Amino acid sequence: MQITDEQQKISLTSTDKPTGRFLRTFSALQSRNFRLFWTGQLVSLVGTWMASTGQSWLVLQLTHSALALAVAGALQFLPILLFSLFGGILADRLPKKRMLLFTQSFSALQAAILFLLVATHTVQVWHVYILAAMLGITNAIDMPTRQAFVVEMVGSDTISNAIALNSSIFNMARIVGPGIAGVIIARLGEAPLFLLNAISFVPVLIGLALIDSKQLYRQPQISNQPRVGTMKSLRQGLDYVWKTPAVLLVIAVIGAVSLFGINFNVSLPLVATDLLHTGAEGYGVISSALGLGALLSALWLAAGNRRPSLVQMLIACNAFSILLGLFALSHWYPLSIVLIAATGFAQIAFTAVANTTLQTVTPDHLRGRIMSVYMLVLNGSTPIGNLFIGVLAHGFGISIAILVSALLSWIAAIVGWVKRAPALKSAREAHTIQIQ
Repeated sequence: MQITDEQQKISLTSTDKPTGRFLRTFSALQSRNFRLFWTGQLVSLVGTWMASTGQSWLVLQLTHSALALAVAGALQFLPILLFSLFGGILADRLPKKRMLLFTQSFSALQAAILFLLVATHTVQVWHVYILAAMLGITNAIDMPTRQAFVVEMVGSDTISNAIALNSSIFNMARIVGPGIAGVIIARLGEAPLFLLNAISFVPVLIGLALIDSKQLYRQPQISNQPRVGTMKSLRQGLDYVWKTPAVLLVIAVIGAVSLFGINFNVSLPLVATDLLHTGAEGYGVISSALGLGALLSALWLAAGNRRPSLVQMLIACNAFSILLGLFALSHWYPLSIVLIAATGFAQIAFTAVANTTLQTVTPDHLRGRIMSVYMLVLNGSTPIGNLFIGVLAHGFGISIAILVSALLSWIAAIVGWVKRAPALKSAREAHTIQIQ
């Protein structure tokens, strides 16, 4: 969509006013469909983070093992590594609303089963492993579909704002969920967390059911594409990643940092107990501080509503790596809270810009497959990353494990910076992202 000089003047004038900036922060919510989706996700994600906190604490109580924590996380994300690319193919072929109704319903069922096992005191660690793997299989389809569905709800003009708002509720839930979870675990145990998680899927299912398919931004290229076999469809997506330097840079840096750096959060229970010597409530506070920094970052990005910048992404990636290293060295609880909040801010500034870059530069008919590659490297690397940090923590302690993860992430950020020139040229030629 072209913007006239007069519209640019109006836009620049409005951004100078606090009211204009506030409205711009939430501009994507003017879409009824996105508003329904966003509101339902807000409630559901609080339950998800409560359950995630509860699951980590439950595994720690059942096993008292850093390795068991890593295994539980690995099993939850291994299916994403194995199946998310095929989930992206489904996202490009099938109605995304219908697929999300199925995946969210199945996730609710998984949460209810875990609640029953914990409430009846019959839960064993292998139960948690199986349910974590089931959730991972569901997420392998759900994640690329959800990512690709956003642009159908809001259109391309406000995609940056919509992605930032999605990040904001994800991280708002990260603040509220673990904080509530820590209090509930300390007073009532883990079972209520899993019950609340199962109930929290009700609003998102209602929101999806109420979405008006007629008001979706249909992508005409999809219907014009000839139907090809699954493997050829997969190769089309991978070829586009390989031959588009801007996309390849984002995928490569995200993959390396996700593998070594972002997976540090699986070790937060050990940070709370072994490094900082706090209990369940301390663990909740640390997790919430990470979410608070991430939330502030998401709101800052939403208020700016700028075109994504590869340079901004790489700067944020370097900042994330350095802050994570400082967090690993801290043994003082108040300082650790500040550092983990700053780490969360840099992490979202890095990943949200990467997400928006891919959605902006990718053709509509390939978006599901490209976002499945993004989810593959962002979350599919978690099994290896969790095992990596779990083995390091088991052998050398949690502080050394996080420090090594931060160092490897920093190396990836530096390599990305050195190799950025072809990606910047690719982005300029595409005329789809703003290079700063």
